[in-house]
Amino acid sequence: MKIVILGAGVIGTASAYYLAKAGHEVTVIERQPAAGLETSYANAGEVSPGYSAPWAGPGVPMKAIKWLMMQHSPLAIRPSFDPTMWRWVTQMLMNCTSKRYEINKGRMLRMAEYSRDVLQQLRSDTGISYDERTQGTLQLFRNQQQLDGAEADIAILKRYDVPYEKLDKAGCLKVEPALVNVQEKFVGALRLPGDETGDCFKFTQSLSRFAQELGVQFKYGVTIQRLVKSGDTISSVITSEGEIKADCFVLALGSYSPILLKELGIKIPVYPIKGYSITVPITDAQKAPESTVMDETYKVAITRLGDRIRVGGTAEITGYNLDLRADRRATLEHSVTDLFPGGGDVSKAEFWTGLRPMTPDGTPVIGPTPYRNLYLNTGHGTLGWTMACGSGQFIADVVSGKRPAISTEGLFMDRYGSVNSPIFIHKELA
Repeated sequence: MKIVILGAGVIGTASAYYLAKAGHEVTVIERQPAAGLETSYANAGEVSPGYSAPWAGPGVPMKAIKWLMMQHSPLAIRPSFDPTMWRWVTQMLMNCTSKRYEINKGRMLRMAEYSRDVLQQLRSDTGISYDERTQGTLQLFRNQQQLDGAEADIAILKRYDVPYEKLDKAGCLKVEPALVNVQEKFVGALRLPGDETGDCFKFTQSLSRFAQELGVQFKYGVTIQRLVKSGDTISSVITSEGEIKADCFVLALGSYSPILLKELGIKIPVYPIKGYSITVPITDAQKAPESTVMDETYKVAITRLGDRIRVGGTAEITGYNLDLRADRRATLEHSVTDLFPGGGDVSKAEFWTGLRPMTPDGTPVIGPTPYRNLYLNTGHGTLGWTMACGSGQFIADVVSGKRPAISTEGLFMDRYGSVNSPIFIHKELA
């Protein structure tokens, strides 16, 4: 088939690669001058299936109130009269139960674990390089309450056979020796040895080149204006360079997906949750992290990327605003200098922000829509890099009419109850 993919972030690029491998003729439309220049550009650098969990969980509403009162809060809300914002927040709060948390985390783990396996196969097949490391994630707890609270997650990790290690201080120092300088600041950690790290932008750029070798055409600097429908199908996409027709369309526009879908009468609860990062040049490798350390108190990920430290975090609910706020930078600088003093020069850091396409339950929306030839690959939230390869292979299988390697349960948009009959054509894939 002739397939058009809308968006060349890590999700769209991975979709293009795997669809081309499946034998399709693929064109990617992207408004930026190259692949991976928006949300994929400077994320936290984690490929973290073990750490995959919905933000909506038991106790989160009370935690959110406490976070908002912290000096270096992991959460910021910029209230507005936008009904979409408040509807999304309400839906998220409805998922803050033990039952929903377990269901949602299970769905996320399924895709994230599969995606890591697909990524490993891609590395083996292509030799792709992106400052990758395979040394796991250390979820660092600064107090005993946080350490005790990890038991609920451990129970779910056991159920899905995800490897983990519960570490005391000495165990933490074995995997992250630089923490010896601040060992009075934490009590222990949960280590997820199956997690990986890497530069998502470097990966996306390299994968786009591999995709081009397979015949994928990337149209950069082209703005998508609207999709043209004809009955229960999409006939074309109107762009700044004219009309482009295809047999099939895959929407991978991240936080901007709902805007294009709204004109088609499709509603998905994907909302932009703003995140920030700083990329810090390493000045003393002995004082820098070896892999990823997740500072649980501030919800900040500190990741080694070659000769740099990527520090990412903050959940800011503020719509599509992309302003760089000094107070958010201060929180990131505080976390990295508090745990890894002397490891890098924060005064020379690159400051960045991006919009995470979040769903209220944390699970992405991947698969068919009520239009027979329109598919979605969006809503990955903070886990786009973690789930990219698996999502790309998954959507390639679904579009090609093949049974995916993992269950489709909970990944299609029918979990929101807003479906028409065409979606049930694909039920045999579940």
